[in-house]
Amino acid sequence: MYGHGMNKPNAGLELGGGEINHARIVQALYELGPLSRADLARLTGFSRATIGTAVAGLLTRGVLAEGDTRRSSAAGGKPSRPLWFAPDAPPIAAAHLLPGSVEAALISAGGELLKTARRTFPTDSPDGTAATDSVLTALTEILDGGRTPVGIGIAVGGMVDTDTGTIVQVALAPCLDGLPIGQLVAKHFDLPAWIDLHPRVQALGDRWFGQGRGHATFASLYTGETLGVGLVVGGVVQRGAAGSGGEIGHTTVQVDGKPCRCGRSGCWGAVGAPRWATGGALGVGLPGAASLSAGPLARLAARGHPHAAELLDRYAHNIAIGMANLHQTFAPGLFILHGDTVAGGEALRSRIERHLHKAIPAHPAGPPQVAFTTLDDHATLLGAAGLVLSYSLQPPRSARPARRS
Repeated sequence: MYGHGMNKPNAGLELGGGEINHARIVQALYELGPLSRADLARLTGFSRATIGTAVAGLLTRGVLAEGDTRRSSAAGGKPSRPLWFAPDAPPIAAAHLLPGSVEAALISAGGELLKTARRTFPTDSPDGTAATDSVLTALTEILDGGRTPVGIGIAVGGMVDTDTGTIVQVALAPCLDGLPIGQLVAKHFDLPAWIDLHPRVQALGDRWFGQGRGHATFASLYTGETLGVGLVVGGVVQRGAAGSGGEIGHTTVQVDGKPCRCGRSGCWGAVGAPRWATGGALGVGLPGAASLSAGPLARLAARGHPHAAELLDRYAHNIAIGMANLHQTFAPGLFILHGDTVAGGEALRSRIERHLHKAIPAHPAGPPQVAFTTLDDHATLLGAAGLVLSYSLQPPRSARPARRS
């Protein structure tokens, strides 16, 4: 949080008294979906009386609402009413900053995109002024006339310092290097703001609103202009000091392999990102090779075009080999794929999973699963909302445990 509300982590959620109990309840709902009071008592370890009092407070403050009555699955059990976030609960503001563009969204407490805005800026600017103006303008548009949000989360397509809210480096947009975007946004809107690396924020989207819900450990993989992974272990998004690490696309998967843009050789991102498939398509003369990505490549393979199926399989292998390294180190159990791979459909997903299973030894826990995201193009914006929730739901400093995401 930068410049504002440092000692009021829950103020924006309007949780009121009993902040720790309320935060535990809200977090359980985000992690598992709509729950009854009995469910919450069992999952949090609180007594039913404590849950009843806390839920009453959240209902009164308009944070939660009760759903329709549902019958109990237990014999003789009482009907229950699932709890979820009220339509008029405080919303969350989110932004995704990439080289040359920013997308912003106002997101309901339940994960619905209420308003969106998009702006562009020149990447060859001498400094970050144009980019800052674009971020502020996009956020102003989605906040105009609406309810004050809990806070603002910003995903950045580059290296960040999460302690200071500063962008360290964006290779494709040097104008962003050193830009204290978190501080600038917090000061402009007088709201708490947090920033983090795009793949980690994407993982938060999966955790709070997508297929990562209910999974303590999983990996969220993005392939596009770059290759990145957000890793959740024990319910915590992994990040180093001040947000360091996370540049997994520059881990070595092929000694003396293909040169990477970073100047090294054999990086995972050099063989597992779409530009590798484009290069391979050019090499064998596939139609539309200059801009070929996973979707068109999979369609060519399905039509039996010479070389397309082989190239698709090699691309799947390249993606899987880095995933195998992750699995051998962290055993995430579930890989959620985003970006270019999703367009490749089941033909690509099944190939990736098959190569992944071949690359790791059998274990009684079973092989890891590979799934495509169900969040379409909104995972990162939802994750930026999750970034706000991650910090807002922490108990007061006097009782705060180690940082969780």
